[in-house]
Amino acid sequence: MSPLLFLHGVGGSSAAWDRQLPYFAARGYRARAWNQPGYGGAALVEPYDLEQIAAALVREIGGAPAILVGHSMGGFIAQEAYARFPECVRALVLCFTSAAFGGAGSDFARQFIAARIDPLDAGKSMPEVAARVIPAMRGARSAPDGVALAQRLMGAVPAQTYREAVRLLTTFDRKDHLGRIHVPTLVLAGSDDRVAPAAVMERMARKIPGAEYVLLEGCGHLGPMDQPDPFNAALAGFLERRKL
Repeated sequence: MSPLLFLHGVGGSSAAWDRQLPYFAARGYRARAWNQPGYGGAALVEPYDLEQIAAALVREIGGAPAILVGHSMGGFIAQEAYARFPECVRALVLCFTSAAFGGAGSDFARQFIAARIDPLDAGKSMPEVAARVIPAMRGARSAPDGVALAQRLMGAVPAQTYREAVRLLTTFDRKDHLGRIHVPTLVLAGSDDRVAPAAVMERMARKIPGAEYVLLEGCGHLGPMDQPDPFNAALAGFLERRKL
């Protein structure tokens, strides 16, 4: 079995995968979760850009190629790592994410940065920002303890890391690379996800040769925390079908 490496979102940390690690370890996988630079006590990198973050991930992968399971921002980093270091990636699981953000200089990007960073500039704390952001990301069938976990994790992200990561998101664009993904790929979406809408993710899946697409009904953007059991089942099914 190839090692499983789980990559968290912008408001998370390795603890976002606490409902996945024991599940897959019990099935014989070497499963671990990464803290992106600046998260969970990991040092920041300079410059805080996609090249440096992808290089840090490859150092974390180590020897054998890994199955990268990326949630939201983690999906960006998984795609970036594959584009730069394809020999290090055995398979991709792209969850509640997209192939591009929209351009660093676009109006959308500027508005996104302002919406996420302005509260910090106005003196709000990360727990206060999390209390505003996370409830809007839940789905109709969200696990209440999962939503609480997501809010707690986001509240613990250092403000400087969050600023750096939010800006990083707006620089990501690998939509022209989708057709060059030649490893087994699962694209996993939530019907209630308003950040990475299911229709966008389905179009993304169609552009990746041989990709599988799975939709979790009633699931919001919090994904593995929102619906851990259906998420685990979907991922396990993919791994079994592809004999990974």
